[in-house]
Amino acid sequence: MRVQVLFFGLLKDVTGLTREDLEVSPGSSLQAIFDQYAERFPRMRGLSPSIVIAHNRQFAGRDTAVNDGDEIAFLPPVSGGSSPYTHEIRDPEGHFFALTRQPIDERAVRREMLQNCDGAIVTFEGVVRDNSKGRKTRYLDYECYEAMAIEVLAKIGREIAANHDISRIALVHRLGRMEINEASVVVIVTSPHRRAAFDAALEGINRLKRTVPIWKKEYFEDGEVWVEGEWDDSVASH
Repeated sequence: MRVQVLFFGLLKDVTGLTREDLEVSPGSSLQAIFDQYAERFPRMRGLSPSIVIAHNRQFAGRDTAVNDGDEIAFLPPVSGGSSPYTHEIRDPEGHFFALTRQPIDERAVRREMLQNCDGAIVTFEGVVRDNSKGRKTRYLDYECYEAMAIEVLAKIGREIAANHDISRIALVHRLGRMEINEASVVVIVTSPHRRAAFDAALEGINRLKRTVPIWKKEYFEDGEVWVEGEWDDSVASH
């Protein structure tokens, strides 16, 4: 049977692949497929503890069996139309989740989120700085597993909304090249009271950074590097 295997971030450089159709034996597990690539690309073996595997756009354990036509993605640690968004989800409750390759229009999102019943609105913007660990940064480039990332953004947002006394939450991440001072991510929370809005916004950015399959490559005056982070424990345990 045949499956499609996707590679992201650092793993694209390690393998020289972005995607590949692979013939596997019936009943093969995700671990068995990973082992095939580790034999071809020995560096993957050393990276194994930090690699998470997605099966049909869902995080999955390595003992998961695959079927003909399945999509498998190896994910290193995270660090359409006239719409400005490549992917977006708008919930009936007013929550908003999106990916874009254009500058994030934070004011437009704020206008959508705010209601007359709200007494607080908290906005967090993550922006590109001009240095990292003593090296001069020229620009950043973000890539992601878009079809999966938008679903994970929505899952995070809905869970936060269910656990905090807030009205609405928006999580928006930008992709592609970003210059110094540009916003790469925006989290906006509205609520009747400020404490809930602050708490929800902080949880939103913290979970996004460790759970959503988005990777950052940093370009310096003397080279470039994929920025390594860590998966959240809830993901790494799969």
